[in-house]
Amino acid sequence: MSLTGEQGIRLAFFFGVLTVIAVWEVVAPRRPLTDSKGRRWFTNLSLVVIDTAATRLILPILPVGMAIMAQERGWGILNTPLLPFWSRVVLAVVVLDFVIYLQHVLFHFLPIFWRLHRMHHTDLDFDVTTGNRFHPVEILVSMAIKLAAVSLLGAPAMSVLIFEVALNATSLFNHGNIRMPVSLDRWLRHAVVTPDMHRVHHSVNPRETNSNFGFNLPWWDRLCGTYCPQPERGHAGMTIGLKEFRDPTLLTLPRLLIQPFVRKPF
Repeated sequence: MSLTGEQGIRLAFFFGVLTVIAVWEVVAPRRPLTDSKGRRWFTNLSLVVIDTAATRLILPILPVGMAIMAQERGWGILNTPLLPFWSRVVLAVVVLDFVIYLQHVLFHFLPIFWRLHRMHHTDLDFDVTTGNRFHPVEILVSMAIKLAAVSLLGAPAMSVLIFEVALNATSLFNHGNIRMPVSLDRWLRHAVVTPDMHRVHHSVNPRETNSNFGFNLPWWDRLCGTYCPQPERGHAGMTIGLKEFRDPTLLTLPRLLIQPFVRKPF
């Protein structure tokens, strides 16, 4: 598999899903926005550029490249001919998704990681660009975890590409400020994390913030007891964000980048 081709596929899915969800948000929004959309979009999309540049500059290899290396060197428990190729692909995608679920839980409950991750939760609104609002140090830590998981698993390169594309696409989808029929949401929740399911995770209520950790597959929250079906105040009445960070004029890009390293909320 060509790494250039992989990057092209990921970019095509990113811009395609971003465009579809952004249009959906205009046509059928779930909630009115409370903060400046222009300022938020500039901040959140700028973080995509910064995070991508940091990853490319600091890490010598990305997950698909690691999968290719593992295959060439015989690393990992799935690097075996005993299982059919597509069985290994499906199994690897599911296991990698569970790893990301566990990582997300870890980033909430270990203070040193929460200081990185809380930036994602400081967004005062919840829309498609919130799915890109991550501190570059968190992205690097997350990438290191994925690289370790890919090498230990011996995940086929095809499975890693599918996982990376799906994770990126579903992150944009489940952060969408989009309205869909309740019956459709109820059905979709059995297969994928929906916006109404994930929005609960962005509630200002700490109990709700510490629930619904899944990004892609919705099963882990139910199996691990972290599932919360609906916010206490309903989707129209819930408050998005964190209690400590409510002033939108202080949630600018420079301040967000230094936020993990300051002692007190500004």
